[in-house]
Amino acid sequence: MDLYPLFNSIRISLISTLIVFFMGIFSAYYISKAPRIIKIALDVLFTLPLVLPPTVVGFLLIKILGPNHLIGEFFLNTFGVRLTMNWWSAVFATMVVIFPLMYRTARGAFQSFDTTLSDTAMTLGLSGSYIFWKLRMPYCKQGIIAGTVLSFARALGEYGATSMIAGYTPGKTATISTTVYQLWRIGQDDLAFKWIIINIIISAVVLFFINLIETKYHHKEAQNGSLR
Repeated sequence: MDLYPLFNSIRISLISTLIVFFMGIFSAYYISKAPRIIKIALDVLFTLPLVLPPTVVGFLLIKILGPNHLIGEFFLNTFGVRLTMNWWSAVFATMVVIFPLMYRTARGAFQSFDTTLSDTAMTLGLSGSYIFWKLRMPYCKQGIIAGTVLSFARALGEYGATSMIAGYTPGKTATISTTVYQLWRIGQDDLAFKWIIINIIISAVVLFFINLIETKYHHKEAQNGSLR
């Protein structure tokens, strides 16, 4: 059994989740401070991939990153780099698909932050970066960690956009999701079931971790409430 699809899926998921982690956090932070109209417009834009079919996302990415379109043509002619049909092409698709999850989770966490804490810290002369990393992030870490893990799980199961922009090439671009589809298509159901079981196990572990974080958070909140 070739384990490349597992390795490639985890690699793509880790890279895309790491990038989206920072993009989602800082987008949520700065948009939460933006004027109401701008906040609404950007919120709709950033959340849109969450409700769009993955095939639509894949189609739009091909129209942008394809060798005969806009950015893809520029990179191909200038650097000789093709932005589609490579393993790392799937990172682009996965980032777009999971970004709304990280963004909305981080936004919800930041909205729950007690701003009087940051206001008090500012009166004490503490810098904005210090307040963000030492006050706001520790306060919101439970929600942000949960969003990160959920984004990773979603990235691991991405198929539609990934298959369109990266395709399926055994040993090069194959992921768990695309491998399951290809095995089913050629009638190798037994092998497909093995990959399905692997995916279910990984997803179950991720969901267990999220529930563990939430349970720990609610327990901590209950303890703080009793102390008050």
